[in-house]
Amino acid sequence: MVLKIWGRRNSQNVQKVMWLVGELGLAHKHIPAGGPFGGLDAPEFLAMNPNGLVPVIDDSGAVVWESHAILRYLAAAHGGKDFWPADPFARSLSDRWIEWCAQLWQPAFLGGVFWAGYRTPKAHRDRAAVARAVARAGDLMLLLERNFGQGAYLTGERLSLGDIPIGSSLYRYFTLDIERPKLPKIEAWYARLGERPAFREHVMVPYDDLEGRLMF
Repeated sequence: MVLKIWGRRNSQNVQKVMWLVGELGLAHKHIPAGGPFGGLDAPEFLAMNPNGLVPVIDDSGAVVWESHAILRYLAAAHGGKDFWPADPFARSLSDRWIEWCAQLWQPAFLGGVFWAGYRTPKAHRDRAAVARAVARAGDLMLLLERNFGQGAYLTGERLSLGDIPIGSSLYRYFTLDIERPKLPKIEAWYARLGERPAFREHVMVPYDDLEGRLMF
């Protein structure tokens, strides 16, 4: 059975999964869902994910939802030692950044900047709150900059699972019209990611149709 992935291409959480699938070279079928495609309230979809959200995958009968859980599953099932090392401490190098992304970075950037700013209609934006979120996102990027290390990627010289969640937001972070601090290490990381075919295909996706649009 071919791996099935439900979601829309301009969803960042879906992009994380599609990017990893591309890096792993997994045969798959992408099924557009959510946004203009709808289908998330269909009984058959809710039977897979009761939250009615994308992404969802079905890997030969193994149904998984929540983007970071999907990343961990795909890495464990198909990623080999580069994406799922046998040593627990080596895995923690990625896992801590995955959690950092979920607990700190996404609320600041996805919630506070992208949703409250870009996706909220201009007439309804809380500009002061968005400005605070932009500053918070900048502070978090500076923390990441200071702790990036000397490798080409976030946890070393090779792309790892830790690069995927945060890296998937860099295209939007660097193309939105917002203030950003100087981030030479992160900018170099972003440039390296941009050389990867799977990143270009699945992450560097236009998002202009989302501007000022909270709902489809």
